[in-house]
Amino acid sequence: MNKTLFTSLRSALRSPAATNDAGAPAYRFSAEAALAQLACTGCLSQTFYATAETQLDRVLELARQVDADFLARTALYSREVAHMKDMPALLCAVLASRDLDRLNEIFPQVINNARLLRNFVQAIRSGVTGRKSLGSAPRRLVRQWLDRADDETLLAATIGNDPSLADVIKMVHPKPHCARREAFYAWIIGRPYDPALLPAIVQEFEAWKADRSQPLPRVPFRLLTAEPLTTRQWTEVALYANWTTTRMNLNTFARHGVLKNAELVTLLAKRLSDATQVRRAKVFPYQLLAAFLNAESNIPQALTLALQDALEIATEQVPALQGNVSVAIDISGSMHSPVTGQQKGRSSRVRCLDAAALIGAAIVRKNPLATIIPFHEIALSQSLNPRDSVMTNARMLANLPSGGTDCSAPLRWINQMNASPSLVIIVSDNESWCHAHNRQTTPVMREWSKIKARQPHAKLVCIDLAPNTTTQAPDRSDILNIGGFSDEVFTLVKNFADSNASPDHWVRRINQQVLRARQRIA
Repeated sequence: MNKTLFTSLRSALRSPAATNDAGAPAYRFSAEAALAQLACTGCLSQTFYATAETQLDRVLELARQVDADFLARTALYSREVAHMKDMPALLCAVLASRDLDRLNEIFPQVINNARLLRNFVQAIRSGVTGRKSLGSAPRRLVRQWLDRADDETLLAATIGNDPSLADVIKMVHPKPHCARREAFYAWIIGRPYDPALLPAIVQEFEAWKADRSQPLPRVPFRLLTAEPLTTRQWTEVALYANWTTTRMNLNTFARHGVLKNAELVTLLAKRLSDATQVRRAKVFPYQLLAAFLNAESNIPQALTLALQDALEIATEQVPALQGNVSVAIDISGSMHSPVTGQQKGRSSRVRCLDAAALIGAAIVRKNPLATIIPFHEIALSQSLNPRDSVMTNARMLANLPSGGTDCSAPLRWINQMNASPSLVIIVSDNESWCHAHNRQTTPVMREWSKIKARQPHAKLVCIDLAPNTTTQAPDRSDILNIGGFSDEVFTLVKNFADSNASPDHWVRRINQQVLRARQRIA
């Protein structure tokens, strides 16, 4: 008997010091890791276990606990790597009350479109981040954003409310750099202007509104669809739509008779499956699954097949992993909640379960010998054909029966099989509660210690799809906790599996985000 080995394993089983949202024992993340988790999964909307208000309170509290540099880098990571939309703006609003120099460094990189700009302004005006008005420095940053925006970007920014772009302009009082921009600002906020001075694209839009028989102006899609259009005009919209607009509006095109044109359907299918455009769109796999699930019965098969082709492209970043890999997919009841939370009137049809199934199916595609273990309060036996499409395998996993949540169930199954995996990946919302009565440790850590006894070099990765501040397995040299559903998750898994990573591997990755040269704000 190797006494040294078993002594070290026993000492590693430290007692949980926290309780998760399901009321079971759990390990508390460090402030940095918890903020990273919320920044990469939180959509500030109600989840199965936590309200939007609870998430907001946690973000604000954690932001107070970390230093300003890490806060800035987390905002940058959340936007540039995790591709989030609400959290980055909120973190920038917190920085506006915390450290204006750090805000100045990251603002152009994080607040890189009109939606982020409106979210930033809204967060500050709400008063929850520590100030109720923009103040001189944030106002200057917003004015700089407006100055940098070209005419097409600014016109697209007029779409959206609470606040609208007109509200933002009235708040920050930008100084027009030319007569054209002065007329443009006046047009946006509803003040008198000289039509001859408007940008050409705005003049075209105004001329078309006055005479709908003219050709459609090349303006943002939603500006046109707010007006009554004929089938011919809808066809023209579809013809010139970008990749994202096409993906999101297949049903709309069908309702207006556009998809009766076989030649146009072929063009749209080619656009959707174009690898270059898919990569440029930075689309999440679950967004393609959403388009596929939302496609009505009258959508031509060529388009639904193109969505599946696009999904294969979107998951091409999944790495090949060395050794014996097991992937555990949580199919419990809470995983049936929307992956972006409950939002009145606009909740996503894609559930946490669908996102987890996609991750599992994508890993199997690149790692055909990987073992898939669906679980709820017990582990189920389910084999996947790695030659099937990612969409097919994901839907198969998502249709399995559900139950309570026990994240130790797949590890217990591995132990019952006497298997010795080199890497175990658990994809879950991390709210394990079944059989969690022992306060000395969590069931996950008890089962993991048994696996480590057989396979000392084994590693465990817990991919969390929900905004949590606790875990069932604390970070250490053989355990990695990460959150989110972007391609970066796969990169982190690969790097962790291939190296002797530190216990704070994810936090260190965020700390590698490069800030711009520091410029003091007067």
